[in-house]
Amino acid sequence: MEKTFFIETYGCQMNIAESNGLDSLLIEDGWKRADEAKDALAVILNTCSVRQTAENRIWGRLGYFRHIKDEKQQILVLAGCMAERIPEELTKKAKHIDFIVGTNNKAKIVNLLDEKYKTLNEKKSKKKSKPEIITGFQPLLDKQGDYPFIQTYYKVNDYSSYVPIMNGCNNFCTYCIVPYVRGREVSRDAKEIAKEIQFLDSQGVKEVCLLGQNVNSYKFENLNFADLLHIVCKDLKNIEFVRFESPHPKDFSDEVIEAIATERKIARHLHIPMQSGSTKILNSMNRRYTSEQYITLIDKIKKRIPECTFSTDVMVGFPGESQEDFQKTLDIMENAGFLEAFMYYWNPREGTKAVDFPNKVSQEVKLKRLEILIDKQLERTIKIKNGRLGGVQKVLVTQISRDNPGQMLGKNEHGEMVVFNSEKILEIGSMIDVKFICLKGNTFLGELFNE
Repeated sequence: MEKTFFIETYGCQMNIAESNGLDSLLIEDGWKRADEAKDALAVILNTCSVRQTAENRIWGRLGYFRHIKDEKQQILVLAGCMAERIPEELTKKAKHIDFIVGTNNKAKIVNLLDEKYKTLNEKKSKKKSKPEIITGFQPLLDKQGDYPFIQTYYKVNDYSSYVPIMNGCNNFCTYCIVPYVRGREVSRDAKEIAKEIQFLDSQGVKEVCLLGQNVNSYKFENLNFADLLHIVCKDLKNIEFVRFESPHPKDFSDEVIEAIATERKIARHLHIPMQSGSTKILNSMNRRYTSEQYITLIDKIKKRIPECTFSTDVMVGFPGESQEDFQKTLDIMENAGFLEAFMYYWNPREGTKAVDFPNKVSQEVKLKRLEILIDKQLERTIKIKNGRLGGVQKVLVTQISRDNPGQMLGKNEHGEMVVFNSEKILEIGSMIDVKFICLKGNTFLGELFNE
């Protein structure tokens, strides 16, 4: 019986990074990747709980794997935020799961699979009546918890890599489940981060993204996030773009702005979640900044780094949001001039404070406001992109076009996609200069530029 595994990842970038880290640990332990989940001896579902729709997808997948386990031996692991949030419900409704592993225990999966593999062929082994639960932390305690960072989150041959620098969140926004499933903030040792960055650089990685639920509250010993940015950018030979997600507006210091301005490896594109343009709604969300403070931050960054572009997160239809509140959001969106925005409407999330808030906004109004928000943002995006036509930009080659093998795709430091013709296949992950000629939909069309 061959030791094969398959990882399905749902949700955020941190989950992707943790799956990559687990992938490397399993391969180092002698496991091999299966091409499809149905063919793997061990399947790991790395889950998300940010929205109910994410959990609904997992329940559907659990039904699929129940049928597979009826036909053959397979080890099923459900890991991550859903495992941390509702372990007891999972044991009752999905008894075919072997292990339920919480967010801070994913590194234990390797040993769990090894032990399970040893017992599969033992005649005396008995079929379990319910899954084994490996979860647990106390998210409401006012102290750091335990979170085992993996040595590297690199996936072999990838030109881009996520680098977790911290885990957890201390903010407790009233709409957000994250602190309850990931616990309190824990910062990673700066020396370990620097070591991983240098390793990635030696492997030819061209782009890294520092990850955390609130990266600019990073604090390890006497080092803050601005210090870490300087450390990360030191002596890079191959890495061209250093990114980070997500910073909280209330913690975005002048030191961080200065670090971005002085370290040219840091991509001139920042994702800074806004959520609402109404101070009243921001207070209700427990965001701890005002709309005026947010736009002041954006203006300050623009003044110090004029070439910087921005993306954001915006929620409409939060309980108590009036038409006036919504208009304030539209006004700030226009004022800030976001290149991109992740836009969505509020859905009640069990376990968060906002579930019990009065003055709910109707579904009809939420959908209408979201439609208006999206339409205006699309117009803004096209306008900004049209303003850059004719310019030459450094582009990271990401793939060969699926529609035309004579074309390749790449992205610039602002995260914008460009399609360009190429007489020969360029190496994925290589950096080239492309002249941006025109815009088709949301994608640039360009041509290779030779001085």
